[in-house]
Amino acid sequence: MDITEKVQKLQEIVDSSSNIVFFGGAGVSTESGIPDFRSQDGLYNQQWAYPPEQILSRSFFKGNISEFYRFYRAKMLCLEAKPNAAHYALAKLEEVGKLTAVITQNIDGLHQAAGSKVVYELHGSVLRNYCMDCGRFYDVYHIVNTAPNVPRCTHCGGIVKPDVVLYEEGLDENVLTGALQKIAQADTLIIGGTSLNVYPAASLINYFRGNKLVVINKSATSADAHAQLLINEGIAQVMGALNI
Repeated sequence: MDITEKVQKLQEIVDSSSNIVFFGGAGVSTESGIPDFRSQDGLYNQQWAYPPEQILSRSFFKGNISEFYRFYRAKMLCLEAKPNAAHYALAKLEEVGKLTAVITQNIDGLHQAAGSKVVYELHGSVLRNYCMDCGRFYDVYHIVNTAPNVPRCTHCGGIVKPDVVLYEEGLDENVLTGALQKIAQADTLIIGGTSLNVYPAASLINYFRGNKLVVINKSATSADAHAQLLINEGIAQVMGALNI
């Protein structure tokens, strides 16, 4: 099938579904100009004093916090990025009662910016930040505006930490449980813009019990062999072509 035929098949699946869940990753955000971690131009292939996966770890945050924030502000905050056609299509599917949840590995908040209401952010969000001592909330601009210093709480002086899951940290149990339940209840699961290489997030798709599995990703994934529909194209192009 060519791309037109595959989009038509996706349209038929969407039209016949009443409980769609979308599971997405970095490929959804790259089409909004946010670099991913593993592509040729991703953060893992850029020069830095330490490997990005080391900088974005709990132990590095504790032991070298100034360098953590220097990298974090430079590479992890893409506040100029806007939602793309995939984000808007998913929000529309929720609005018309077709889609029950977006489960994302991304931390940029673009799904909510496009209008999605039920979003499970497995790895947190750069838009939320909390004082590690008193728990006071700070938005992302507190992190930006305190540069180049370590952001501190204006109330108690404690260190303000982004609400993102670092390496060596576990996922939020409530988010994990909620996402798992949504996938288990879905009649259709659309996997988009993810290589399914990041665990434990990727293991959630094993709880899908529905009969319509769609994979939309430019490269191969471990779910391809089980998909009723496989589309190796950009997620924004495909989702944006749907008639919702």
